[in-house]
Amino acid sequence: MSIWRPDPTFYPSPKMAMDAPTEKLAYVAMVNGKDNGRHDALGVVDVDPASSGYGHIVGQVNMPHAGDELHHFGWNACSACLCPHAPHPHVERRYLVVPGIHSSRIHIIDTKMDPHNPQIVKVIEPETLAARTGYASPHTVHCGPDGILMSALGTPDGDGPGGLFVMDHESFDVLGKWELDRGPQKLAYDFWWHLGYDTIITSEWGTPNMVSKGVNPEILLAGGYGHKLHVWDLPKRRHLQELDLGSEHQMALELRPAHDPTHAYGFLG
Repeated sequence: MSIWRPDPTFYPSPKMAMDAPTEKLAYVAMVNGKDNGRHDALGVVDVDPASSGYGHIVGQVNMPHAGDELHHFGWNACSACLCPHAPHPHVERRYLVVPGIHSSRIHIIDTKMDPHNPQIVKVIEPETLAARTGYASPHTVHCGPDGILMSALGTPDGDGPGGLFVMDHESFDVLGKWELDRGPQKLAYDFWWHLGYDTIITSEWGTPNMVSKGVNPEILLAGGYGHKLHVWDLPKRRHLQELDLGSEHQMALELRPAHDPTHAYGFLG
C-alpha cells in the first residue's frame, strides 16, 4: 500500500535511526530443531520497559508448514527507498519477509493491522522461486533501493552457485536473479551495499548440501567453506573483485556498514 508521505522510519543514516524512539515490540524466529512435525513460528516480544508484559512473548504466528527452518528475515521497505537513482518514497515499512532456509518458502507477514497479532498474507512456494531465479535456500533479506534483495545459498539440487535475487516491494513478486555477470563467485551468504560508491559486497558460507546437516569436518579441514568477499558494481550488477581472506578464515558471514553513510568501510564477522 502506498502512502502520501515517506514512512517516518526511513532514516537517512543508522545514527539517526539510533537516536529515534525505541521500538516497543520485537519479532523473533522460533525454530523447531527437531523432526517432530511441529511448525516454526514468528514470536512477538514485548520490549517496552514500561509495559507489564516486558520481556514476554505477547503474540505468535505459526508457519503453515513444518520444516521451514527460519533464519534471517527483514522488512519490505526501509530508508533505501529514498535512494536518488531508484526512489520508492511512498512504500510503507509494514511487511516482514520471512524465508525458510530448508523449505525455500518465503512468507509475507503483515504487522500493521495488529502488531501483536501479525498475519501471513502471502506464501511464495519453492517451485516459484526456483522457476524465476534458479535459486533455493533463501537466507538474508535486505530492503534495497530497487526492490527487496535476498540472498540464496544455492540451487534446488543443493549445489551452487548461490547468489542474490530481487522481489517487488509491494506485490512481493519474485522478479528474478540479480546478477548479470557473477564472475568467479559461487558461494553466498550475506550482502550489503554503499549507494555513494555504487558498490555491493557479498560474503560466503556454503551451498545447501554443505550446511544443511551442520558443519562437515571434512569440508572444514579441507578449507572448503567460504572465505572470500566479492565486490560488485551495484547498478550494473556485475562482479568486480574477489577478496580472499585465506582458508584459515572460513565462513566469512555477516556484513555491516559504517554508521556514517559517507564512510567507505564496514565490518565482517
